[in-house]
Amino acid sequence: MSNNKLSNEERILRIMRKVLTDVAKDTYTKPGLKHPLTEDTIISIRDCLSLISAREQEILKETGRSPDKRPRFVDEPQTSVVVPLHRTDLGKKPTDR
Repeated sequence: MSNNKLSNEERILRIMRKVLTDVAKDTYTKPGLKHPLTEDTIISIRDCLSLISAREQEILKETGRSPDKRPRFVDEPQTSVVVPLHRTDLGKKPTDR
């Protein structure tokens, strides 16, 4: 779904998620070094991301959209296989069709 079809709340949640994850990436510290953010701030960021995810799931459920929708590249291999269930196709070999 493109950004112009998202509600204001969905756009806000998406931007908030991006900002919080960017802060986490930008302040990444190698193990053993002192992290620039306090432990309370890190916990608060995790809590916010958890609330954002929960609200996004609620919105998907309310609107009847599937949570597993994601953009796909044209050349990306398909992970599912369509199996024909028409009575005329049963018992035929793929070359018989």
